[in-house]
Amino acid sequence: MTMLEGPPANRDGWSAVGECPIEKTMAVVGTKSAMLIMREAYYGTTRFDDFVRRVGITKAATSARLAELVALGLLARRPYREPGQRSRDEYVLTDAGIDFMPVVFAMFQWGKRHLPGGDRLELTHLGCAADVQIEMRCTKGHSVSPDELGMRLVKSP
Repeated sequence: MTMLEGPPANRDGWSAVGECPIEKTMAVVGTKSAMLIMREAYYGTTRFDDFVRRVGITKAATSARLAELVALGLLARRPYREPGQRSRDEYVLTDAGIDFMPVVFAMFQWGKRHLPGGDRLELTHLGCAADVQIEMRCTKGHSVSPDELGMRLVKSP
C-alpha cells in the first residue's frame, strides 16, 4: 500500500487536481496514437509515412499527433531531402522525448506481464544481452517497492 506522509496524508485537506504530474503527463501523451508514435520514435522511425504505416492510423491523425508531440517538445522536426525530391521533415527525439522512454517501456513491461500475447518481445541490454527491467529507485540508488513509496507536498518558494 502506498503511504502518503506529511501534509498530503490528510486527503480531505488537499487536492491533486490540476497539480498531479500524472494528470499533466496524460494530458500531453494520453492517447494511444501518441504513445505508439513515441514507441516508434524509440525504435528509430523518423519519417511521416513510416509512422502512418507502423502505428496504423490515418495520415490526418498522424499529422495531428506529430504536431502535438513537436509542440510539447518530445519530438523535433528536422528537414531532409531525397535526391530529386522536395524537402520534407523527419521527426527525431528530443532530450525530453528520450527522458520519456522509461514511461513507454514501463507500459511495455506491464503489458508483457499482465496481458495475453506479450511473450514474443523482450527488452534486451545490447551490451551484455541480459533482459532489461524498468524499476523504481530513489536518488541514493535503492530499489523502492510500492509498500516503501511515500509522497510529500513540496511548497513553492
